[in-house]
Amino acid sequence: MRTQKNEEVRQLAKDRGVKLWEIAERLGCADATLSRKLRRELPEAEKKAIMDIIEAISAEQGE
Repeated sequence: MRTQKNEEVRQLAKDRGVKLWEIAERLGCADATLSRKLRRELPEAEKKAIMDIIEAISAEQGE
């Protein structure tokens, strides 16, 4: 069985109800660009930055 790359990022976004295009918008890139980046395992620093963005978007949506 194959596991998906960056599973933690994808699962956190799903759990928080954050769409990939919303994350891409915050990163200043196209959603297709973010999808391509997620095909390969990200460095830990970049992964943490994206997870922080997910948490921030989630908090804003909860207001």
